Amino acid sequence: MKDFLCVLPAVIFFALFVYYPILKLFQISFTNWNLISDTYKYVGLKNFKWLFQGSGFASLINSLTITFRYTFWEIVITIAGGLLLAALFNRESKVFSALRSIVFMPRYIAISASAIVFMWILNDQYGILNYVLGVIGLKPIMFNTEENALTAVLILTCWRVIGYGMMIYLSAMKGISPEYYEAAKLDGANSFQRFRFITLPLLSPTTLFLFVTTFIASMKVFQSIDVMTSGGPYGATEVIVYWIYELAFVDFRVDRAAAVTLVFFVILMGFTAATMKFTERNIYYES
Repeated sequence: MKDFLCVLPAVIFFALFVYYPILKLFQISFTNWNLISDTYKYVGLKNFKWLFQGSGFASLINSLTITFRYTFWEIVITIAGGLLLAALFNRESKVFSALRSIVFMPRYIAISASAIVFMWILNDQYGILNYVLGVIGLKPIMFNTEENALTAVLILTCWRVIGYGMMIYLSAMKGISPEYYEAAKLDGANSFQRFRFITLPLLSPTTLFLFVTTFIASMKVFQSIDVMTSGGPYGATEVIVYWIYELAFVDFRVDRAAAVTLVFFVILMGFTAATMKFTERNIYYES
């Protein structure tokens, strides 16, 4: 009982702010609550029929497509970019320590503030990026279009997440025993072979960690979309979380937003479980 009492505050916190809202969300998805009225009635699977058989299906596919595109590129930037920078900055000197701090610093800057700054940097007419492109004789890039709006958000994402991936990989690299590299050198392995056959396999748990956490976080992207594009232009950046927000607080259809949220929850759980199952045989734990 003493042990249970120690964890009881955390259990109560999760019960009130996590598990109860999930159960309430499940209940709301079977009602017609529109947020304006205090009364509602149960309508069964009507919201799910709207989502899968009605007009909501096209919006669901569009939002999921955009969300997966964004997620794919954020994962690539975090893992590939972070790994390359970690290999480059894996040096013990004051200069490289300062460079690591500069690259990692954007992680601590609020997304909303960063998004506002990047809105001015990437502005079609007055942005400093297009000004520099014009100075060197290149054509300006119109980011406020359906084709390039998501790219503008990804530029902000790259600036924020690549340093985080670098630091996670760096900490993992520091934990690899130098004896492996010394033995490989004696066997005649060059730098690329040591990186390919020693560093990468021993970093596989770190890669799995980054993949899963980045996947979940990027699928829930909202703030940068809300500040920079508001889901536009013409729905080109309307990720699924922003669509849920619009359903609940713009259209006042909390019932439909709850149904979409449950489907989104199942998708996240399914992809995470599948990833863990698929990779459990390919992850090497040194211990």
